[in-house]
Amino acid sequence: MSSQRTSVAVLFGGRSSEHSVSCVSAAGVIGALDRDRYRPVPIGITKNGTWVTVEDPTSFSFADGAMPEVEENGSAVFVSPSTRGVSLLERDADGSVRDLGDIDVFFPVLHGQFGEDGTLQGLLELKGVPFVGPGVLTSAVGMDKHFMKTVLRSAGIPTADWQTVTAKQWADDPAGVRERLAALGLPVFVKPARAGSSVGITKVAVAEDLDAALREGFEHDHKVIVEPGIDGREIECAVLGSHWDDELTASVPGEIVISGDHEFYDFEAKYLSADDVHLEAPADLPDDVARTVQAIAADTFRAFECSGLTRVDTFVQADGTVLVNEINTSPGFTPTSGYPYMMGKSSIDYPELISRLIDIALVDVNRR
Repeated sequence: MSSQRTSVAVLFGGRSSEHSVSCVSAAGVIGALDRDRYRPVPIGITKNGTWVTVEDPTSFSFADGAMPEVEENGSAVFVSPSTRGVSLLERDADGSVRDLGDIDVFFPVLHGQFGEDGTLQGLLELKGVPFVGPGVLTSAVGMDKHFMKTVLRSAGIPTADWQTVTAKQWADDPAGVRERLAALGLPVFVKPARAGSSVGITKVAVAEDLDAALREGFEHDHKVIVEPGIDGREIECAVLGSHWDDELTASVPGEIVISGDHEFYDFEAKYLSADDVHLEAPADLPDDVARTVQAIAADTFRAFECSGLTRVDTFVQADGTVLVNEINTSPGFTPTSGYPYMMGKSSIDYPELISRLIDIALVDVNRR
């Protein structure tokens, strides 16, 4: 590693439906990197999958309903095939190639498929380079809600019932699918198995709306999960650390509070209607329930063998029962996103959080 500043390649954008969310997360990370300690190398990934350098990603935001995007610029960035060190090469539009320098650590803030699902992690593990966040298996399983819930249940971690439906099952036997889903009762939520940021999720209150909800889900994935509506408070907990270590940091729990006309925490509520949603942290919970949320979040982190960061989303029911809704191994990372916000309320501010994640990545690369 360089004796000078640590070079940090921040990867963002990508081919998923969460492209714009990733851009805004990258703006926060790059803007908060301590320039005395780190040399940021901003690498955007276009919706077509081309890696490009981005001159000023800190300008990305959702202000005025904008949906920022990494644009093609005629250049392309490649991971050097050399086995000596890890560097990035940029090929300009005229065909000339320049070396962007050695990279000490990669900091992916990619959400959704082709970034959070183990594919990128496989490339980085193949190169043996340090990177922030969990590895291939954790990322892949955490991204797929069916397998995620299967691991939760196998580990004895409480989660809601569900049914998985593939596009083929729906095409071959729609009546059988409807009969199977009827056992869940109403309302239900239909979710693409491998999408995030509430993209493609539909709440179904009457049976007549189920078919349309399934079709909407299949627009985003060939597999969906269907869950019963849970009467509970939406409580999140951020976890920081490494499953290889004895100690983990579980943040104070936070509660998603929704107002306005939103029936649930959908994409519009999350990113485009800031006045209608806020995260209260610490959440107003009895001390024993808050400790249960933190303990279950830490158990979930270990069950999936996480490294660096994971946000665990739960439902807390009226009797204090805690159910894990899902995990997010690459959560939104703007300064006001849930994960850094809860860590901030737990005395770990945004720049320190970024530094600690980089430090964990530099250690865990050899453990992997």
